[in-house]
Amino acid sequence: MPAIPSLGGLRGRGGSRTKPMLERPIPVPLSAYVVDCAVYVDGARLPGRWTHSEAIKEVRKRHVGFVWIGLHEPDGEQIQGIADTFGLHELAVEDALEAHQRPKLERYDDTLFLVLKTVRYVEHESPTTANEIVETGELMVFLGRDFVITVRHGNHSGLARLRRDLDDDHERLSLGPAAVVHAIADHVVDHYLEVSSRIESDIDEIEAQVFAPRSLVSAEQIYLMKREVLELRRAVLPLATPVSRLAEGYTRLVPDEVRSYFRDVADHLVTVSERVAAFDELLSTLVDATVAKISLQQNTDMRKITAWAAIITVPTMGAGIYGMNFDYMPELHWKFGYPIAVTVIFAICLLLYRIFRKNGWL
Repeated sequence: MPAIPSLGGLRGRGGSRTKPMLERPIPVPLSAYVVDCAVYVDGARLPGRWTHSEAIKEVRKRHVGFVWIGLHEPDGEQIQGIADTFGLHELAVEDALEAHQRPKLERYDDTLFLVLKTVRYVEHESPTTANEIVETGELMVFLGRDFVITVRHGNHSGLARLRRDLDDDHERLSLGPAAVVHAIADHVVDHYLEVSSRIESDIDEIEAQVFAPRSLVSAEQIYLMKREVLELRRAVLPLATPVSRLAEGYTRLVPDEVRSYFRDVADHLVTVSERVAAFDELLSTLVDATVAKISLQQNTDMRKITAWAAIITVPTMGAGIYGMNFDYMPELHWKFGYPIAVTVIFAICLLLYRIFRKNGWL
């Protein structure tokens, strides 16, 4: 039913190759969990606001174009209507709701379900005092012949900027919904590269402090960094297989023109994977170096304690002998007995001090 859309709902985009007049739906306010719902025909976004049912009806009536719906942390009741309209498999919907999934790619009839882990670098003053460096979220993507649905978990993985950029790239969107999936995967992997570069700087800083004299870096802090790298690794490594499948023609939903772009994403993912593996090895080395440094420091401390204990033993032994209160002891009643005993004790202590100092114990 045609109606005049509100000015806020118009996003007039040119470049469409279709000439018929558009039937514009009545503006409908998007639900809190629906970030955006748009219809794309020949790479151009149709003006107006759409509900998910109106959007897919419009596309299937035209037999051209696709629908892109963005959801943010919907609950079961909210997503059920969309699942019924687009024929989403219940197992995939369940995974999208529960989150906490490993990156994977699954095929349900004529729909693909892709899970990606999103990452964000948490700003901090120093890697040696930070409690968190990498924050993760999840992004699920349903890909069909004429639709793409994204389900986002987390507050840092928004796609608003990506959508705006794609809205201006009509040629890219004209390749269909698979082009959106590629853009999302490329966007996520680019964040992997950015985060890994910043983590590399943090590890370089920790490495410099570990090998600096009298540094205060503890093995516990390095283990924390290792935990954050492991969090990044859990996001990166499992994604390699899904991206490779999309680049190798796993499904007809991804045309040949888009598969070549996925190969570029796979190359970037390999770069990140190699970085993460190098980080893990380097941090293991730093842990060993820190433990060895602590052990060396403890040995040094023990040698100092032992040396001072040996020096203190001399006056203790002298005081112990002359404190036994016997009447008949050598030089007990001699006038110079006390100063000579003290002088001998002092001389022995000084001799021991010089010996220990020469051998590096003090």
